[in-house]
Amino acid sequence: MTDLADRPAAPARQTRRRAAVPAHWLGALKAIVLREWLRFLNQRSRFLSALVRPLVWLLVFAAGFRAALGLSITPPYQTYIDYETYVVPGLCGMILLFNGMQSSLALVYDREMGSIRLLLTAPLPRWWLLFAKLVAGAAIGIAQVYAFLAVAWVFGVRMPPLGYLAALPALLLAGLMLGALGLALSSLVRQMENFAGVMNFVIFPMFFLSTALYPLWRMQEAGELLWRLCAANPFSHAVELVRFALYAQPNLPALGWTALAFSVFAGLAVLGYDPAKGMLRKG
Repeated sequence: MTDLADRPAAPARQTRRRAAVPAHWLGALKAIVLREWLRFLNQRSRFLSALVRPLVWLLVFAAGFRAALGLSITPPYQTYIDYETYVVPGLCGMILLFNGMQSSLALVYDREMGSIRLLLTAPLPRWWLLFAKLVAGAAIGIAQVYAFLAVAWVFGVRMPPLGYLAALPALLLAGLMLGALGLALSSLVRQMENFAGVMNFVIFPMFFLSTALYPLWRMQEAGELLWRLCAANPFSHAVELVRFALYAQPNLPALGWTALAFSVFAGLAVLGYDPAKGMLRKG
């Protein structure tokens, strides 16, 4: 009789245990995001550099390119625009790109200090812990982007009001994709000093061979090879996704390619941080 009376309680305990798992995962996500935010708030120079870099392009370089680079009416624009308006989405992508690489640089530092090993030995799936790091980095990058957009608005470069809200999902996906790229690269680098060279090797070709600073049709006029490189660059698709979103318009091809690039880079990052195959075994 006692055994029969105790049997109904077992499924209830299992249900409570299953329900506790998502809460445990969310608790880890919250802790990792909070840790990264506290680290970011203690690095004021990082925030200032994230604003100064795109503002120099917007206020200095754009003034020179305005006269040399003509722009035709291309979607999502309905009329002729000045160069400053065109380059703002690309500069938003620049912020996300540099932020993703800096977050990965911090991860290399954590690896050298040994804290990344402690993180990845937590009783949670490794992919979830890495995803939490990506979410934290993307959130910081999005905050920097909106700070830049606020400064650009002060200088007269303004988007439709609805676009500022519609751009949030696009910025999140672009930030996750670029963060996953940095995460995958960090799994291949054993020392923090070497990662700086890898960052420069990736950041500058990815930024300049994209639609961040000039339209794709301009690159086609310059040469077939440059046009193909720009068209295949995942950063170009991320920039175009943000560009259309800032005007509250969808860009399904850019959305698909950005999501695909995120999946590939995230898969490489998870594989790279596998202790049986990746950098943890090498360290």
